[in-house]
Amino acid sequence: MSQLKNFYNRYLSRLNKYWLVFIIFVFLTFTVGDSTLYNRFIYDQKIRELERDIRLYEKDIEVSRKKLDDLHADKDRLEKYAREEFYMKKPDEDVFIIE
Repeated sequence: MSQLKNFYNRYLSRLNKYWLVFIIFVFLTFTVGDSTLYNRFIYDQKIRELERDIRLYEKDIEVSRKKLDDLHADKDRLEKYAREEFYMKKPDEDVFIIE
């Protein structure tokens, strides 16, 4: 206990007690717990990354929705899509896959 008193008398006695409590509070607020500055930076980075992914997926959804609307609109396009993507064929045809 005497070491604590010596430390206080040597370094902290010139500070007002209220300032000392305020400084300790600020230090603990920014360094201890779930809301530290480092954690806030990491969370903000994750949020930016997830928002970027959301924008990417929204673009993909728009492209897929447009493609789906095209397939519903025209029977020939639907047949062409089925032949290209799923290798469907008529009974009297032969299909050659070239990669």
